[in-house]
Amino acid sequence: MTHALGAVAVAALAVSCGTAGAAGDAAAPAPSPSAGQVLWTPSTTAGPSSFADVQCAAPGSFGVVSDAKGKVWQAEQPAGLQRCEVRGPALTAGSTFYLGWSSKVHIGDGNDRYVFQLKCEPSTGTANHPIDLDASNGRIRLQEWDTDHTSHDLWSAPFSNDKWHSYALRIHLDRTAGTIDFWFDGVKQTFATGSGTFTGTTYDGTGDYLKWGSYHQSDGAASNTFTSPVMATTLATATAGS
Repeated sequence: MTHALGAVAVAALAVSCGTAGAAGDAAAPAPSPSAGQVLWTPSTTAGPSSFADVQCAAPGSFGVVSDAKGKVWQAEQPAGLQRCEVRGPALTAGSTFYLGWSSKVHIGDGNDRYVFQLKCEPSTGTANHPIDLDASNGRIRLQEWDTDHTSHDLWSAPFSNDKWHSYALRIHLDRTAGTIDFWFDGVKQTFATGSGTFTGTTYDGTGDYLKWGSYHQSDGAASNTFTSPVMATTLATATAGS
């Protein structure tokens, strides 16, 4: 079940190449001319309405909690619920941006969870989710899905419940010539291809957008606690708060 939380600016945000959109937190200070520019970020002060949509049916829950990192977001996916996710801004083919956040995940069963997705509309007949991070209590993996909805494992690392990790991506959006660069815990990663940049599908369908939370079959409960994601024009700006 999808619960729309009102018309917010982020729902209409489209990020175009070289053009900044509105930030989710209007109170955020403007960056100096020499710094990168924030294109979008949700506000824990404003709450879940900072996201374009919350997809978390009862008894699941999504909201703001207090953590050692301060005010952060938490998606609680109970056993039996397929998803507890939130939707970020709409994206524009041809655009390039950096994205940064930190999260800690708890998975109470042997199933993996998508904790981040770049998602397509429609889901069928497209790549569906051209980029995803999926986690289990044992490993975290970055995948790319091509226009035939065939997955390509790009990277993985050991992973355990309840431990904070930081993530950053540089994404250029294109149906066949998109690119991905990836940083894990502040370190640039090399993909299974042997390169630090992957070229392939990063956009498909009639419209793409970003999602965070917990998605997949849930025999047991899972949660994803994460800092406010930042979409920006530079890596330093995207990762400054994570």
